[in-house]
Amino acid sequence: MNGTESRSRRARPGVSDTYCALLLQAAQVLRMRYVETQRNTGLSAVEAEELAYLFERVVDNHPDGDQIDPAEAIALAHRVLDDDHPERSPLWPKVE
Repeated sequence: MNGTESRSRRARPGVSDTYCALLLQAAQVLRMRYVETQRNTGLSAVEAEELAYLFERVVDNHPDGDQIDPAEAIALAHRVLDDDHPERSPLWPKVE
């Protein structure tokens, strides 16, 4: 069994494999941009890691992701990948 098959078995109902791949890619980009390179945007490395983890929990259908609207997570993933004002998403950590 390959990774895609095992991932799709535990993926959240209603979230297609394509969207699961998108969320996982966005998690990687968050880690690369905000954790590894520590891009100065007001988002800390810890917050970026938590957001990446949240994307992964939505994909894995983990209880930590139950309170997250998959459509909102997918919309934020698009914003992250396009670098198109992800801070406008309600899921983006608020700057204090």
